Amino acid sequence: MRAPVNTPPAESSTPHRTYTERRASAEAELKRLDGVSAHYANLRAVVFIAGLAAALLVLFNRLPKVWWWAAGAALVVYGVLAVLHHQVFLREERQRLYVQLNERGLARLTRGWHDFAERGERFLTGSHLYATDLDVFGQGSVFQLMNETATRAGEERLAGWLSSLARAEQVRTRQGAARELAPRVDFRQDVCVEARTVAKEKADPGLFIQWAESGPSLSSIRWARPLAVGLPLVTLTLLVLGSFEVVPGTLWYGGVLAQLAVVVATKRPLRAMEERMSAGERGFVRYAPVFERVERERFEHPELRRVCSGLQREGEAPVSAHLKGFSRLYSFVEFKRHQFHPIVHLLTLWDVHALFALEGWRERHGAQVRGWFDALAELEALTCLAGLAYDRPGFTWPTLEEHGPRVKATGLGHPLLDEPVLNDVELPGPGSALLLTGSNMSGKTTLLRSLGLNAVLALAGAPVCAQSFSLTPMQVLTSMRVKDSLERGVSYFYAEVQRIKAVLDAAAAAKGQAMFLLDEILLGTNTRERQIASREVLRLLLATGACGGVTTHDLSLASLAEEYGGKVVNMHFRDHLENGKMVFDYRLRQGVVDTTNALRVLKMAGVPVEDPEQSPSPSGLPHPAQ
Repeated sequence: MRAPVNTPPAESSTPHRTYTERRASAEAELKRLDGVSAHYANLRAVVFIAGLAAALLVLFNRLPKVWWWAAGAALVVYGVLAVLHHQVFLREERQRLYVQLNERGLARLTRGWHDFAERGERFLTGSHLYATDLDVFGQGSVFQLMNETATRAGEERLAGWLSSLARAEQVRTRQGAARELAPRVDFRQDVCVEARTVAKEKADPGLFIQWAESGPSLSSIRWARPLAVGLPLVTLTLLVLGSFEVVPGTLWYGGVLAQLAVVVATKRPLRAMEERMSAGERGFVRYAPVFERVERERFEHPELRRVCSGLQREGEAPVSAHLKGFSRLYSFVEFKRHQFHPIVHLLTLWDVHALFALEGWRERHGAQVRGWFDALAELEALTCLAGLAYDRPGFTWPTLEEHGPRVKATGLGHPLLDEPVLNDVELPGPGSALLLTGSNMSGKTTLLRSLGLNAVLALAGAPVCAQSFSLTPMQVLTSMRVKDSLERGVSYFYAEVQRIKAVLDAAAAAKGQAMFLLDEILLGTNTRERQIASREVLRLLLATGACGGVTTHDLSLASLAEEYGGKVVNMHFRDHLENGKMVFDYRLRQGVVDTTNALRVLKMAGVPVEDPEQSPSPSGLPHPAQ
């Protein structure tokens, strides 16, 4: 039966309607703001022209000098209008982000998500036990579908959940939190928009955390802090007294020279701290609105409350307030880019004040920064699980059981297909296995990937593409997309042997709490040795207590069902001809397949092969097999 779980949604479906309405609302607001922006632009032009005209008329004696005040007032009004206009620009940018976010939501309901740029290739490693084979990362992957994070830390947290499977209690906790977040589209989109407003590219908090947790940066010049307060005051006092001839008029030059000496002596430590801090900052001074939005939300689930509790200590201001304070202090450091900075620094020792103030912020809050961004990363990853649940209302939340390994699924489909065919699959306990036979392209490998990828989603805390799905915590192990390597001098067969060895070692390390999924293993050797080796590999895996599935075209392996007393079950897929064309129904059936299609596939591809059982021998005599 075809699945309703992942089909392109109809107009009446809730996710489609929600994203369409939210996009339309954002577009309408964007259009309104465009009109407001045009009005501000016109007003600024009128005020500028009026002020310029007043100044020129006064300058050429066409108006009395009192009109200079009008020109000055026009300048002030122009500045106010510029600030207000900038706020409109920011609101327009936010609405554009809402439009984009809802367009991404609509794309996830169809195959449009395959065009998303972030595919998670940086998380792919050839040695991972299942990620490459199950399309966890890369083009057309589950990560590409789910990822809606706005920081590198959130992205890495989601990737970590998909790469290493959690304990049962962790899974249940994530499920509960994601269920609460799923219908909160407003909140999920608000957090994402706030984060993307402050950073064009995903920000990585790693360097900022490194600076915040580093030791004192200015301890070698602590002597300069009191001087930064006292010297400018002394210099200013000498200047004033000199102007009234109380002291010699040049005496204040000595104060300036003393300040210059402080500038020279502190230059290197101040620059080193500024470079470290600026490298780590990368827009985090503007992340206060992101945390502020999180702080406004009220949650019921204990996990969400726990995550948010890391954003505010009892009796202290919230994280957003601390980051706003950091932002204000950092703005003083950014004054260094101004052309008048050298003069201001010389006269006031500006950088000493600014960087010591930031050093004080780091001493007060630096130890908490990692926890802040860990909490945000956790929340971002949970919103990705929630987003999948919201976008796929036909998916189900899996049940975690004890005493395995064991998997039972009814109506199981591939979570990345638009219209997967659903099948019932069960691995009832330790040492159980499915031996899948069937013609080419009939669905054997897809079933293994469906089982494996849904298990990965389930053990990450996400919903799965099934009508019901229960499993025990287990390690997923695969051998499907084995590649040779000319660079490493590894043949296909040896690469496959290495992969099987890794699967066996991992199954043993997991003490049998594992599910293996092997697709056509040991193709790189002759038929006789492949039959022997395949039997031995399966025997070794089952001896660990693991369960799993194996696909094969070698029908002689079907006898394993009898050898293992029913723990190994033969299942198959088949095809049939309709009007001369092969038709697949992708339905899993009991027993061993009794049809083949390799020659038909070759002929369909245009390869002129002949079937020796259907064509006469060259001598014109019947074929010896007849």
